Parts: sequence; C-alpha cells; structure tokens
Amino acid sequence: MKRKSGYLLIPLGLVVGLFLVIPLLYMLIASFQLDGSGQWSLANYSQSLTNPYYYQSFVNSGMIAFFSSMFGLVGALIFCQALLALPKKAQERFTLFSNLAANFAGVPLAFGFIIMLGNAGVLKLLFPIFANFDLYSWQGLVVTYVYFQIPLATLLLYPVIKKVKVEWQESAALFGASPFYYWRRVVLPFMAPSLTGTFVILFANGMGTYETAYALVGSNINLVTTRISALVAGDVYAKPNVGSALAVLFALSMIVVISLSQKIMGRVSQEGA
Repeated sequence: MKRKSGYLLIPLGLVVGLFLVIPLLYMLIASFQLDGSGQWSLANYSQSLTNPYYYQSFVNSGMIAFFSSMFGLVGALIFCQALLALPKKAQERFTLFSNLAANFAGVPLAFGFIIMLGNAGVLKLLFPIFANFDLYSWQGLVVTYVYFQIPLATLLLYPVIKKVKVEWQESAALFGASPFYYWRRVVLPFMAPSLTGTFVILFANGMGTYETAYALVGSNINLVTTRISALVAGDVYAKPNVGSALAVLFALSMIVVISLSQKIMGRVSQEGA
C-alpha cells in the first residue's frame, strides 16, 4: 500500500518541477548570461551590486517590509489580546475574518485604499486630519501593507497567545508584579520564538509584495519587485538577464534572513528551556 500510495506524489512532483524547479533553474542560468549575446559572464551580478539604482530598490523594499512587519506584529498582539476577552464563537468569527483579510491584497486592496485615502478619498474629504497624507508614497505603502500584515500575524500568533494561562498573571500579581513587568518578563519570553518566526514571515511577505505596490505607485518608488518586473517585461529598458540576477540576489537575501531567524529562534528556545 505504501508503494502504491507513493505513486500519487508523481503528479505533485510534475507540477512542482514544471512551475517551480524549471523556472528557478532557467532564472539561475539566465543570470549568468549577457542580454542579447548570451555569453557567460558575472556582469549581471556586478551591475546589480554596484548600480545605486538597484541597490536602492533593496533598501526601499527592506524599509517598507520592516516597518509594516513591526506595525503588523504590534497590531496583531493587541488584536489577539482583545480577542481573548470575547466569547469563543466571536473569536472564531474574527479569526475567519482575519483569514479573509490576510488574503485580500493586490489590485483590489490598492483600489480600496485609493477610494478611502487617495487624492479625493472619502476619509480625506470627511476628516481634515488626513488631508496631508500621501497614499502614493512609501508611508502610504506601509499603511497599505499593514492592512494584510496584521491579519496574517494574527493567524500565526493567536494559537500561541491562547496558551498563555491566566494563572501566570495571577501569580505574578500576587508577587507584586505590574502588568508591564508581567508582559516583559513572562509573556514575551514565552512567545519570543513565535514572534521571531512571525516577523520573518511578515518581512518576507512585505518584501515580495508586487501587485499592491505596482497598483499604487507603479515605478515611482524604486522597489525590488517592481524593478525586476520592469527589467523582465519592460518595453523600453528590458534586461531580463539582469532582472534574473536581481531575482537570485533577492532570493539569497531572503534565505539569509530566514537562516538568521532560525538561529535566533533556536537560541531563544534553548535559553527559555
């Protein structure tokens, strides 16, 4: 039975190979070839690492991903804490809503924010406090990203924060600990591995977001995802092999971030044990 059931993995292997492995291999090979001539060279990587325009795209994407991840993490902690005060059925409904909101991104999300906070947005017309807010800036991208970062972080942190027992807070209060001290010395160390892992997922999600950023700012803000798209599919400045090199460097940077987070999570878990 085990051998027969193993054959069921063949279609999955074909799909993964056709739509993931082969494109990755093609991208890797193209990154070492010059545009037009196809000669083998490291010029694409040299240009990607030395051109300030390409370097700035990584910096901009990293800043937006970092701030949106931090705000998303803090917002999710507050939201999860509020969820625990609700009845169980209400918690399930809000969790379902978080699942829907976490997947609501791309052009529909950008369109919704344009209606609400665009140049003639509803909130700008109703509330003068939003009059100077520029949705089509990196600050606007951070606010837009936070919309789906908070629900995503909620889905990841909610099962963990449910394990925090009420008895822990009661015991800390009996010893005279303040709520701030309780969170800093009990809850946060307990949740540290999950917080680190969630932050990395949010950061990768923010770095890799393309449709929302392109729909809002196009190429006005230099982001690595929009830059790769312009190099691969652009009509005027198309350099697909340079775009492949940027994509490889982007993938390597995410691997480094994930590897570092795994080491940090391992150390935190050992210290907690």
